Amino acid sequence: MRRDVYTEDHEAFREVVRDFFAKEVVPNIPAWEAAGIVPRDLFRATARIGVNGLQIPEQYGGGGVEGFRFNAVVLEETGYAAATLGGLQVHLNTVLPYFLEYATEEQRRRWFPGFADGSLIASIAMTEPGTGSDLAGVATRAVREGDTYVLNGAKTFITGGINADLVIVVARTSDGAGDRRAGLSLLVVEDGMPGFSKGRNLDKMGLKAQDTAELAFDGVRVPAANLLGAEGGAFGLLTANLPQERLTIALNAQATATAALDLAVSYVKERTVFGRRVADFQNTKFVLAECATEIEAGQALADRALDALDAGTLTVADAAKTKLFCTEMQARVIDRCLQLHGGYGYMREYEISRLYTDARVSRIFGGTSEVMKSVVSKSLGL
Repeated sequence: MRRDVYTEDHEAFREVVRDFFAKEVVPNIPAWEAAGIVPRDLFRATARIGVNGLQIPEQYGGGGVEGFRFNAVVLEETGYAAATLGGLQVHLNTVLPYFLEYATEEQRRRWFPGFADGSLIASIAMTEPGTGSDLAGVATRAVREGDTYVLNGAKTFITGGINADLVIVVARTSDGAGDRRAGLSLLVVEDGMPGFSKGRNLDKMGLKAQDTAELAFDGVRVPAANLLGAEGGAFGLLTANLPQERLTIALNAQATATAALDLAVSYVKERTVFGRRVADFQNTKFVLAECATEIEAGQALADRALDALDAGTLTVADAAKTKLFCTEMQARVIDRCLQLHGGYGYMREYEISRLYTDARVSRIFGGTSEVMKSVVSKSLGL
């Protein structure tokens, strides 16, 4: 069905991004997966085609774009190519909004030019070994001493944490007078600060080329000038960005499901079994028809949510509905498409195999499917 969320400018940008993926990303995926990380020069390369600086104000070297649609184009093309940009998508769509909204003018002058030219990449450290989705239960603490905060604690499952130059760390700066959600602050830790160490690059089931780190903070002295937003107000800041973060995951899930369908259609047209094309069996036709219909439904929901995000009306509950449907749909579609590949679908040399393992985490990060259901049920007054 015809989509109307993009203009000619968005589609022209899409062609640039698609060409970049075909030439600079897709051929390198096997090497990046073997290394467990994308090279730093990838971020410089994406910056040269304008990806990194999309929403950075023009006075700092960016494009000054308002709205999320250009970012959505990059997300979609990443999914269509069954590719990865390492931690760049998290930097652009999850982390950068905090800087854009809450950075002081001094912080903007310090960091925004590097964001725009690809020399600086940021990550965010929320999850801890014992907290998971319980953000209010973080144990990492920061104590104010003069013009610095002394930071102690540990974080895990930090996407892009190995390559990151800046890490927004969620830390408790006070006990919140009995309110577990109060007393949390955002501190920007810079790579190389004494006491800040990056542990192993975690070995994951999928997303092999996307670095995922364990981080440790042992008496790190973070300048008070690196406080992002108001002290003690981090929980509200983090909640405000949840709709965009969850829509980001939904858009990528939608795109990868589309890629899986394309791969399956192409495969069954060429593969023969018992003297017939796999595409000629009624079961194949019915399975792919179901996949195409589910993808269409997800696309309608995702596009509507994208419209709402740019209009400033996307609620936490509606973003949760979108993530829940699109990621669960992604799992069903990719599983069926892999099944149609038979034994070859289980081989890592086939893209459908990578899509399958990469997709599993979509129902976990950014809030599990169970958390999404809780958010939606709460909106129903339950």
